[in-house]
Amino acid sequence: MNNYMTRKFYFILFFITAITLTQAQSPGYDIKFNLKGNKDTVMYLVKYVFDQQYIADTAKHVKNGQARFKGKKNLDKGVYVLVSEAKSIYFDFFINENTAFAINADMSDMVNSLKSVGSKENEEFFTYIKYITNKNIEFGKAKDKTKGMNKADSIKVMQEKSKNLTEEVKKFQDQFMQKNKGTYLYDVLNLQKEKELPANEVPKASNGRPDSVYSYYWFKSHYWDGVNFSDDRILRTPFFDDRIKSYFDYKIVQHPDTVIQEIDKILARCNENSDMYRVLLGHFTYKAEQSKIMGFDKVFCHMARKYIISGHAKGVYTDETVTKIKERADIVCNLLLEAKVPELYMVDTVYGKQVLKMGFDTAKTSKSVTDLYYKNLEKLTPMFKSLYEVNAKYTILAFWASDCGHCQTEIPELHEEFKELKKKGIDVKVYAVETKEDFERWRKFLVDKKLTDFINVFDPIHLNNLKEKFDIYATPFIYVLDKDKRIKAKHVSAKQVKEIVEMLENIEKLKKK
Repeated sequence: MNNYMTRKFYFILFFITAITLTQAQSPGYDIKFNLKGNKDTVMYLVKYVFDQQYIADTAKHVKNGQARFKGKKNLDKGVYVLVSEAKSIYFDFFINENTAFAINADMSDMVNSLKSVGSKENEEFFTYIKYITNKNIEFGKAKDKTKGMNKADSIKVMQEKSKNLTEEVKKFQDQFMQKNKGTYLYDVLNLQKEKELPANEVPKASNGRPDSVYSYYWFKSHYWDGVNFSDDRILRTPFFDDRIKSYFDYKIVQHPDTVIQEIDKILARCNENSDMYRVLLGHFTYKAEQSKIMGFDKVFCHMARKYIISGHAKGVYTDETVTKIKERADIVCNLLLEAKVPELYMVDTVYGKQVLKMGFDTAKTSKSVTDLYYKNLEKLTPMFKSLYEVNAKYTILAFWASDCGHCQTEIPELHEEFKELKKKGIDVKVYAVETKEDFERWRKFLVDKKLTDFINVFDPIHLNNLKEKFDIYATPFIYVLDKDKRIKAKHVSAKQVKEIVEMLENIEKLKKK
């Protein structure tokens, strides 16, 4: 059942600085509302833009439910919503070719009394809303009638009612869509309607059952039927963002390569100078950059390199933002799964006191540090323990700080996981990097927690920019590396390390079979 009228409305005053929305060319607007029984003194004309809503105009002198929105400036064509003074939704309507019309309603029965004067498109839309809403009411009344019945009888009654109503609604929707084919109203409602492969057209699989794989690929190939990505009006509907998000979150395989392929397909269907292109490009880039799913930073790198840094994001981001995205990409794109991590030259904890006596802890400028380095280079060289010198099938690269509360729990836990792996005969070592410079505190923690079987290192000489080299934005930050120092997993918890290494071992065994 379609639950159109029960959709929640979130009133958001949010302005996207990164995305510039163009204005459609139209000769102004004059829209009147007459809502009998309404007590508001202020109303808002709000437009949808993907997953946001923006105030397009305000009627500040509403009296007896009569409000007028009038202006000489252009209004974007699309679906709008009338919002009350209390920021709650009244109803959606269309501003399209006709921008001068009236809408009347009675607050005692808002949906059934909706009527548009001067806009056939809105009148058709209201007809659809009335039918769907009343069918939902009918279903609710049927449910009320089952009170007092036993569970079996209640289920039987509701299943029968649901089946009948579903058939009635489907028949109405099919006829309504056919009648309005080729209109913007059709395009909007098409965004809600899932494509269905008739049961009698589904081939049988080898086991004699309906072929679910065939059904999935049919559904996927028809998901965007009737959606015109070159029409910016589609962007300005309450359904388009849900359709995009549902497709990328649930309908396709959650793998970065698949997501990249599907994004490219969608953007290729957009006009590069359109609002549709700009909004979707911004959406996909932001979502990829914010993703917490391991490996999905590859999607961000793709967006940054193919569209933004290459100059195909004009009007989406300012030059300053493009520069920041490039800086972010320069870090992230070198640390994708299967990439080799950068080399690290660190000082082993056993040499800590000797290095500090050279004066590195009191040096104030980069020049003084450089001078000290070259002055003591001969002594320092044998003290270095580089990451690539670690000879192991798996290297756990852990960045942490002894004054970090979370690290104080996670690192000892990592040690327990490490010991469990060693007991199983797995060749694994931990290269643990202290990111701060409190040597005595760090050394005490290592001794107290018996972490002496780690390769414990730090960088008192400031040779490495850890934040940029390894994207260390919080500690602890743990990488799992293979024998060639390729990234197999990253930003994982201590508990996950053992699972990941064991999984890699199992994959290797399967490959050998």
